[in-house]
Order: sequence, then structure tokens, then C-alpha cells
Amino acid sequence: MVNHMLVPLDGCRLAECVLPHAVALGRAMDARVTLLRAVGRGRSGAESAAAGPVRWHVLKSEARTYLRNVASRLRGAGLDVDWALAEGAAAERIVAFADAEDADLILLSSHGRSGLTGWNVGSVVQKVALRCYTTLMVVRAYRPASEDLTSLRYERALIPLDGSRRAECVLRLATRLSEFCQCRLVLAHVVKEPEMPRRVPLTEEELTLRDQLVELNRRAGTQYLDQLKSRLPPDIETRLVLNEQPAEILHELIRQEGADLVILGAHGYSASFQRPYGHIALNFIAYGTTPLIVVQDLPREDVEMTTAERAAAEAGIVKRSKTRV
Repeated sequence: MVNHMLVPLDGCRLAECVLPHAVALGRAMDARVTLLRAVGRGRSGAESAAAGPVRWHVLKSEARTYLRNVASRLRGAGLDVDWALAEGAAAERIVAFADAEDADLILLSSHGRSGLTGWNVGSVVQKVALRCYTTLMVVRAYRPASEDLTSLRYERALIPLDGSRRAECVLRLATRLSEFCQCRLVLAHVVKEPEMPRRVPLTEEELTLRDQLVELNRRAGTQYLDQLKSRLPPDIETRLVLNEQPAEILHELIRQEGADLVILGAHGYSASFQRPYGHIALNFIAYGTTPLIVVQDLPREDVEMTTAERAAAEAGIVKRSKTRV
């Protein structure tokens, strides 16, 4: 469950689209919230030390004032809030702060000060997703946020499941949100058509084998969803679909169902200790259009360093003391 939420902000309105979600999640989970502002010392950009120490002092003072004001607004909405100011590049500071302060959910806007672009998510989200070993929520900034921080109500949440225990790590959080927000949950399971690459058309025997395997998996999927439904709140809905492209059919199902929230596990059957998020989770981070919660199932200490992280650690650039080499 979520006890400590980290909410990075960069001072712009786009990034503040996360605030109503912070209120909704913070209330539902009874979680404390930390606002984080990273002020960079790079040579480019508005926040630069190039103007000298006086300008740098002003930038930090403005950032503190901004964080105090946002914290006050969130406290007025009933949250337990503190804030922190960090110096350095945003993505690196977010990952380091979450690690050091044991944040168990990072709530990010898809875009921030650099503005909306043709990219579905900005560079900060991309970098955090590649190095973040905790639960992550991404809110799409191109959906205008309400000024009323307490008015957000999730109506319909889609929960993709692949039949694995790992994917079911989302259920506790999802049912808690459902109870608090009166949100309808839709459990979705995709039966994938087996890949049978051939340079010539499949034979009758091969087609029969394929169809038998699909039917076997369809029955197993139906049984799986029925068993889940029997031990979850009675108003939960289930969807079983057959498709050879699970990610694409899930995106389509979200549109068909009118889901306003997606909750999925970071990994499923194909869990890898080398990556914080699996290919379906990364697909939804990169290409989703709906607010997304990716629940991390792997303990941080179980995840291996990537080659890039190991090289940076050896050079003294990054430190990953909580994660195995």
C-alpha cells in the first residue's frame, strides 16, 4: 500500500495537473505527501547559475515560496504535506530522493516547464521510468486540471492482468481506490494468439493446433477471471479478449470502456530483474493517454544494475547502494 507519495513539481501549471490526483490518492491511502522541486545549475535554461550567486539565491527563494504555497493548498484539502528543495537535474534528483526517503509512489506530470510537445511524455518521465524502482503514476498534462483540488473522482479503472501472481500486486491498491472513490473496476485479460512464423501458409494441422491452444488459454483465462471475481467486491466487471497484440488491444479497450484510470503491474510472467518495468508497462508510460499507475512488484534490492548504471557507479557518477550489482 502507499504510505509516502513523492510529487515533483517544476513551478509551471502543466506540472500541477497532478495535484487533484495527489489529493485523491493521498486521501484514499491516508498517505503523507512530499513536494519536491529540483533547481538545476546547468548552463542552459532559465534556472542557471550563469547569472551569478545573487540570481541563484533568488531562484531558490522563489522555489521555496512556490512549494510553501502549494503545500498550503494541499493541506487545505486535508493532506499531510511537507516539501523539499533539491539542487541538480530533475530526473536524477527525483530518483535519488525517492530512494533516500523511501517514497513508495512517485506522481509525475507527463510534461512540465518545457511545454507540450509531439512526444507523449517529456524527458523527465522517460528518465525516471528507466531508473525508478518504485510505484509510478503518470498524469497526462494535455488534460486540463481543475482548480478545485477535491473534485476529482475516478469513475472507471481498467486493470490489465496476465494471470500471473506478479500482475495481481495491483489489486490491493485498486480495491482501496474503488472503495474510497466509488470507482468501478474492470479486470481485463488478453488471450494472445500464438506466434507461428512461416514462409508459407499454415497447414491444416498447424491451424488446428493453434486453435486448440487458443481455446485452452481462453478457457483458462475465463476461469482465472471468475476466480478473481469471486474473492473481490461484487460489482467488479471482467473482460476477456483475444488478440495477437496485447498492448494495442488494451489501449483500444480503455477507449471502449471509457476508463479514466489504468492500474497495472510493473511486470508479469516475463518479469526481468534487469529492468524496473516490463514492456507492457513501458508501452503504457510512453503511449498511454489516460492517467496511469504502474505498481512496482520487485523489491528494490532485487533489481540488477544496468550496464550504464554500473559504468556510472564505477566512475563515481551515481550510487545505487540499495540495489544489487
